[in-house]
Parts: sequence; structure tokens; C-alpha cells
Amino acid sequence: MNHLKKGLVSTLLAGALLAGCGAESEATETAAVDLNTLTTEEIETKAKEEGKFQSVGMPDTWANWGETWTAIEESYGITQADTDMSSAEEIALFEAEKDNPTKDIGDVGQSFGPIAEDKGVTTPYKTSYWDEIPEWAKDDDGDWVVGYTGTISFITNTNAVAEAPTSFADILEGDYKVSIGDVNAATQAQNAVLAAAIANGGDETNLEPGIAFFAELASQGRLDMGDTDLARLEAGEIEVGIYWDFNALNYADSIEAGNPDAAFAVTIPQDGTVQSGYATIINAYAPNPHAAALAREYILSDEGQINLAKGYARPIRESVELPADVQEKLIAADQYEAAQPIEDTAAWDKAAAGLGQTWQEEVLTKIN
Repeated sequence: MNHLKKGLVSTLLAGALLAGCGAESEATETAAVDLNTLTTEEIETKAKEEGKFQSVGMPDTWANWGETWTAIEESYGITQADTDMSSAEEIALFEAEKDNPTKDIGDVGQSFGPIAEDKGVTTPYKTSYWDEIPEWAKDDDGDWVVGYTGTISFITNTNAVAEAPTSFADILEGDYKVSIGDVNAATQAQNAVLAAAIANGGDETNLEPGIAFFAELASQGRLDMGDTDLARLEAGEIEVGIYWDFNALNYADSIEAGNPDAAFAVTIPQDGTVQSGYATIINAYAPNPHAAALAREYILSDEGQINLAKGYARPIRESVELPADVQEKLIAADQYEAAQPIEDTAAWDKAAAGLGQTWQEEVLTKIN
């Protein structure tokens, strides 16, 4: 699984990304499709006629997308192919190839949903499950809608650390190293700073308590600047890491399944953390808009939400009853009481944009 997939990457790989099929007249016609005026049955019929769709940023191994694509093909005879990329790259691609579109749907970090809408690269579609989606997790018209959430958590190698931390305060009292990843590029690492800020009285408008937290770790010589990838976890190089809960749970289970001596604990910070979602966006110029809409419909269905939970992601629809074996994969709901969503997305976008420089000046200079 690629942690940097959802990083704040703004560079578009021009040559390959501009290649595509279709014509300008087709793109203009497709952009005018009003999916919200169609019934679910009409969308399904038209989607079957299209017979295929292409996604971006939705690889098989991320949040168990592979099982979702298999189910869609088996249920509707519609095939799918994906190109993995970051949220920013997805939006840039939709915009760049609007005259020759090839892609239909993408999965972006929640903060990128409004950006995609502002750039005019989204087609609204609310789905039949619209009323069950929390207000903070969707656009008014359906230009973007969160399908699952992640919460910043701790993963602890319990062979190296006897007592797994359950709060940011616990971490400050520890004597182990903490891994966060690349704050300049990775959304996960940036949200770790926000989570630490929340736990220490800040929020998306005030990241200074989070910066101060990591500056203190750096001054103690306890900030590990290495990658937060599976290989380092597996090799025992990470004592405590700060990850999205679905990444942490997936990594822990994967390592323990292959190594009976490995042992990890995944915990949600009880003094505060951030919960954020990943949202689907349907390309305004999609060559297969109805297939993309049907994919969103399935993702938000009971079956689709269960598939995401199998990939350790927490479904956005709380009414979905998860099978017992799937529920066991997840952390108990009562552990998330201190988790809060980003409310001021504009403030967070601005803060995240300048976070790399602040991190360099106020944290990395403290490493000893």
C-alpha cells in the first residue's frame, strides 16, 4: 500500500497523463450529463451499456477496492481499471485531459473534494443513500461524498515497547522513538501533526500545539525521520508509528500473519485526534459517467461499505451492520469519542500548504 498516494503532490506528469481517447465534442456532451435527474434503475441500465469505467487513486490493495471492483463486474458485467496517483494528481488529470478524457472516477482526501469542485472537474451525483451521509462528509449537490473515514492512530511494536501509548501525553512520557513520515509530502503525516495539535488544545486553525509536541520529541532525540512503510515496520525498525487506523490495522495483521513472533497494538489517542474521510469524485468529462455513478452507488451500499471495512476502513454509513468477522478487524467504536473531523477545511488547506516549511524551521532544527 502506498502511503504517499494521498500526499499533497501538485506536479502533473504531463506526457503520459495527456494521452487519451475520445473527442472534444464527446467531452462537452458528457460534461452536461445530469446524473441527479436519473433513477437508480436508469443509471444501472446506461452503465451496463457503457460496460466499463476507469478509476484513479483506487488500487486493489487500498481499502479493499479490489473486492468492490470484482463485485461490480460480477453483478453488472462492468469492467474496471485503475491508475494509482495522489489526490492532487487526480484532479490535475481530470482538468488536463478534459478534451480527451479517459478517466471516470477518483478517490481523494476529503479536503480535496472542494478543490475538485471549485476547478469544475466534478459531476454531481447524490446516490440513493444520500440522507445517511453526515453533512460534513458530502457536498450539497453531490460533487463529492465521503465513502469511508480514517482516524490518526498509534501502532506500537510491543516487542520493543512494553506499554502501548493510548494518548499523545503517553508518548511524551515514553522513552521510545516515534515515526511520523514525510510532513512535506504525505497527508497522513500532516494529519498526525493536526492530531497532536487537537490533543493539546489546538485545531486546524492553530497547529502550533502540534508543532510544539513534535519539536519536544525532536529535542529529546526521539523523532524517527525514516519512512513509515511496511518494510520498516516488518523489520522492527519502527517502535511507535503514527498512521491512519486502516493502514495501521492492515500492516499489523499482514506482518503478524507472516511472522508469529511479531506483535503490534493499534490504539486511538484518547486525548484527541483527527478523523478525516476519503471522497469519490466523478469526472465532469467522464466518458462513462453512468458507470462511475453506479460505482459510487455500490460503494455506499451495504455491500460496498462492508467491502471497505474488510480493508480496515470505517464505513461512513453508521447504519450498516457489519458481519462479526469484519467487525473484529476494526477498533471498537467507543475508542473514537475523542476523534473529531476537520470543520474549517479552508483553514486546514492553508495550514497544510505551509506546514512543510514550518516543520523544517521549528521541528527539524531541534533534532539532536
